[in-house]
Amino acid sequence: MEVIIRKDADTGCLLGARIIARYVREKPNCVLGLATGRTPLRLYQELIRMHRDEGLDFSRVTTFNLDEYVGLPATHDQSYRYFMRENLFRHINIDPANTHIPDGTAADLHTECRAYEERIIAAGGIDLQLLGLGRNGHIGFNEPSGSLRSRTWIKILSEQTLQDNSDVFGSRSAMPRHAITMGIGTILDARRCLLLAFGPPKARAVERMIEGPLAAICPASALQLHPRATVVVDEASGSALQFSDHYRWIDANKLPWQRYD
Repeated sequence: MEVIIRKDADTGCLLGARIIARYVREKPNCVLGLATGRTPLRLYQELIRMHRDEGLDFSRVTTFNLDEYVGLPATHDQSYRYFMRENLFRHINIDPANTHIPDGTAADLHTECRAYEERIIAAGGIDLQLLGLGRNGHIGFNEPSGSLRSRTWIKILSEQTLQDNSDVFGSRSAMPRHAITMGIGTILDARRCLLLAFGPPKARAVERMIEGPLAAICPASALQLHPRATVVVDEASGSALQFSDHYRWIDANKLPWQRYD
């Protein structure tokens, strides 16, 4: 696992955007796995700027989002289809037909989950999967104690997740209790994973993910098994790491081709 510590969330997101932009430039028809929530917003803003000012071309890119709430139509302002359209897709030259998000309103959710896995396979698999980190260690909506080999499926959201996300719905009672999410196994199939985590509330989860044991109680710890996982944290979220000096040393002594500057 590559651990990169940056001063703050802004510089961390700019680094994440550079990593994704490099993929897009080197492989114009790449398949990106995308995430929603507060964490990647600044990253998406930078990708939009790169498209506008530097000609970063998304015309051949295919995307698959991690998850979607069950029961929310694409027109709902808290659906992840709406989020991606408003915060990224409509600002870049991506073909809407090449953007994929689970359908949380499907009549048969089980069939939708299986079909989503099949669409990922048909696209050639995910080249780079962007991830956020929940305070309880979840990635996607894979909550603690779930299988580390799971595939795309319907998940019951934990009380912690409901508490953390309910403010955007106005109240906890208004928030869906279920979501379709890529499974841990699906995420680990990506050729590369890029996880961003910022702020003091994420410090405990970051420490458990990176330095704790591989355990289903911290789903993100499964990234320890990935052959190429990059974790970008800020000073606050990395404050509980015991080996932060080691991560800084490694980052400072990379070969030129290993750097992102």
